[in-house]
Amino acid sequence: MQKEDCFYLGKIVKKHSFKGEVVVKLDTDEPELYKNLESVFVNLGNNLVPFFIEKSSLSRGVMLRVKFEDVDSEQDAEAILRSEIYLPLALLPKLTGNKFYYHEVIGFTVIDTVYGVVGEIKNVNDTSAQPLFEVNKGDKEVFIPMIDDFINKIDRENKVVEMTTPEGLIGLYLD
Repeated sequence: MQKEDCFYLGKIVKKHSFKGEVVVKLDTDEPELYKNLESVFVNLGNNLVPFFIEKSSLSRGVMLRVKFEDVDSEQDAEAILRSEIYLPLALLPKLTGNKFYYHEVIGFTVIDTVYGVVGEIKNVNDTSAQPLFEVNKGDKEVFIPMIDDFINKIDRENKVVEMTTPEGLIGLYLD
């Protein structure tokens, strides 16, 4: 399994017992969707390695206590500590309406109600306080904040994000 075929689910943040149990901090708004997993991919040395789950339970919101097969001691757990956890993209719950996954809208065209066709989304930058669509318009790059009030419609069939941005925002990049 390749990383580009998967989504980041969380990270192993600590050991839980001397029997090899670990705690995974899930990166999700709906942790209950992932409490009964059979397996996950653990990123070890830039390789995604399948790990099968013997048992798991949610604790304190987004923390998942996990006992993996063949991880039977503190030393075994230490070897996978701080590793990232991934699942295949096919396991992502389908979103509808104006909800979307960042990877899903890459390649979509942004159309602004005032400006018209802005360009194609090449990336979603989520490293700042406000996530941004990075949109290519010819040889220029336009950054549009991903604010719910700006997004009118996600048209998955036609691969379009319809938006109404504040007056002058897009012009800042193109004029």
